[in-house]
Amino acid sequence: MLDWVRIGLLVAGIGCVATGLLPAATARASIDRIAPLLLFLGSVIVLAELTKQAQVFDVIAARLARLGGGGYPALFLLCVAFAAVTTMFLNLDTTAVLLTPVMLALAPKAKIAPLPLAMTTVWLANTASLLLPVSNLTNLLALRQLNLTVPEFALRMWLPQLVSVAITMVLLWLFYWRRGARGADRYEPPEAEPIDDPVLFWVTCGACLLFIAAILGGLQIGVAATVAAGVCLAAYVWRDRPALHWSLFPWQLLVFVTGLFLVVPALMRHGLSDLMTSLIGPSDGFGGALRAAVSGAGLSNAVNNLPAYVAGESVVRDGNHHQLLALLIGTNVGPVITPWASLATLLWFEWCRRRGVRVPLRKFMLTGALLAATALPATVAVLLIS
Repeated sequence: MLDWVRIGLLVAGIGCVATGLLPAATARASIDRIAPLLLFLGSVIVLAELTKQAQVFDVIAARLARLGGGGYPALFLLCVAFAAVTTMFLNLDTTAVLLTPVMLALAPKAKIAPLPLAMTTVWLANTASLLLPVSNLTNLLALRQLNLTVPEFALRMWLPQLVSVAITMVLLWLFYWRRGARGADRYEPPEAEPIDDPVLFWVTCGACLLFIAAILGGLQIGVAATVAAGVCLAAYVWRDRPALHWSLFPWQLLVFVTGLFLVVPALMRHGLSDLMTSLIGPSDGFGGALRAAVSGAGLSNAVNNLPAYVAGESVVRDGNHHQLLALLIGTNVGPVITPWASLATLLWFEWCRRRGVRVPLRKFMLTGALLAATALPATVAVLLIS
């Protein structure tokens, strides 16, 4: 079903160009803008998928559970750290696509209720995606507008990121991890599983570290991701060629993003721009920044965070960097209420369905609304103070 939605979005975008709703020159400029992002997204998903196949995520998850020693508070802190670091350094979609099934597979082995683990991945996939440009596609779009280097971006966002994760942790524990919500006092640490191919395991680990070091060192992120994915592909050609198949390539994500960047500019030309201008306003102070964050979060939960960011970015005045960063916070931290608010959340719901994990939709939306309502003003305030 999701594949047909993505294809339909691309067809709609092509239709906008064919009918003149979106001029060809505007469409070309939009595609030129996202071409480096598509290179990065395709490469980083291949990198993460091959890393998962090499059992890196499985080994880390199992070792974290053993390190927790059967105590839920320790396991909670370790799972939060695992999900947050994966989101920050390997993209929020990696957390949704690859970390979610690993955590859900860990649940029956350790006799842990699956919902707390699942909610940890989906909330932190969104709220932990502020720190680096690679954490979220919206960050990559903002980076160009702000004219910042990767270290400068991280320096600007580390404190808002810290506050966002801290609030997420408090609400995760309150609603999903405390004794009354999880339903058990202790869990059983799983037995260690052997690594099938140590060479692939360590090569993929090294490729991930290489990728992180390259982006922190200032290398263009699309190039860094492509080189790291190339290292993994070469290792698999040498060690396990049958594991390489076309399904590794995330064509669905690329089709979805391309369609969005054709449909949204068309909508901007036909009323959406005026709506966003009235919602966001011109101020770069706290009031204007908070309006931008709330507008971005609201549109994200109504439609999706990528078009919400693009629509908001186009009406933020040049030089209003506080407002643009607040919009980024709204479209990163805010999409935790509806199942379609971000692509990561959509993918997460699909994995939960496949694993038979029941997600109470009413509780999901109400707790997500509380998270957004709490985290947005606090994070925006810290952004301006810092």
